[in-house]
Amino acid sequence: MNETAFRAGPVAVLGRPNVGKSTLVNALVGAKISIVSPRAQTTRHRVLGIATFPEGQLLLVDTPGLHRKEARAINRYLNRAARGAVSDVHAAVLLVEAGRWTDDDTLSYSVCRDAGIPVVLVINKVDKLKDKAQLLPFIAEVTAERDFASVHPVSALKRKGLDDLVESLLALVPESEPLYAEDEITDKSSRFMAGELVREQLMLRLGDELPYAAAVEVENFDEDGELLRIGVIIWVEREGQKPIVIGKGGERMKSIGRSAREGMESLFGQKVFLQLWCKVREGWSDDENALRRLGYGD
Repeated sequence: MNETAFRAGPVAVLGRPNVGKSTLVNALVGAKISIVSPRAQTTRHRVLGIATFPEGQLLLVDTPGLHRKEARAINRYLNRAARGAVSDVHAAVLLVEAGRWTDDDTLSYSVCRDAGIPVVLVINKVDKLKDKAQLLPFIAEVTAERDFASVHPVSALKRKGLDDLVESLLALVPESEPLYAEDEITDKSSRFMAGELVREQLMLRLGDELPYAAAVEVENFDEDGELLRIGVIIWVEREGQKPIVIGKGGERMKSIGRSAREGMESLFGQKVFLQLWCKVREGWSDDENALRRLGYGD
C-alpha cells in the first residue's frame, strides 16, 4: 500500500448533548461551520464539515446530541437525525466528556456499534479535569467491554490532541481523490448558515427554556451589489414569549441582530443588512408539519 496516498471519506461525530461535538468539528475544519453555545441541543441539524489536510480529507458529519428523552416531536427529530448520520460513513467518532459517562453515552455507543463501523473514542474537555490522574482509570473503565479503534484525549476548545486524532481517522477512510475543493468547508448553503447564526444568538442570550421554544426561518436572502440583504423570522410558541425576545425598547432584538450580523459578515466576507421579526407559531416544537416547514425534514 502506498502510505502517501490521499484518503477521503465521511466520518460521523456522535455523542450526548453538550459534549463539544460542534466545537470539535469547527476545530478540525479550521472555520466555524456549526454554531456553539453552552446549552445542550444547540445543534439541531446534521451539518457537514469539510476538513482538508495534506494527507487527506475528512467529511465530518456533526450531529444533534443523542438523548433518551423524546418528549416532543423536535426531540424525536434530533434523535433520528443523529442515528441517520451513521448510515453512509466509514467510521464514527464517539465524543464523551472526560471523567463522565452517562446513559446517553451508552446510547450513543450502541448506535455506533450497531452500524458496524469502526468507532474512535474521543475524550473531550481533558483540560477541565481537575485531577489528571483520574484519566487513565476512566479510559480503562470505558474501554473495558467496548471496542474502539483508538482512544484520543483532547481539548477541542484549545485544539490540543487533534493531530493524532486526524491521523487515526484518515487511516479509517479509503484512498480517494478529494471529494470537495480545498476551499470548501461545508455543504450547507449561506442561507442556512445565516439562520443558524441568528439561532446561536438566541441560545446565548435567552433564558433557560425560551431558546428551545424558538426557531428561525430565513424569509429572504438577496444579493444587492456587494450587500447581502437578509430577513429572518424568529418563531416562538406563545404570545408571552415575544416580549422576552424583543426586550425592553427592542434592545435584546437589536443585540441579537447586531451579533448575528457581525458573524455573517465574518463568514460571508461581505456587508450584511439584517432584518429580524419575532412571530408566534403555537406548538411548533411538537408539530411534525410545522417542523417540516421550518426545515426539520428527515
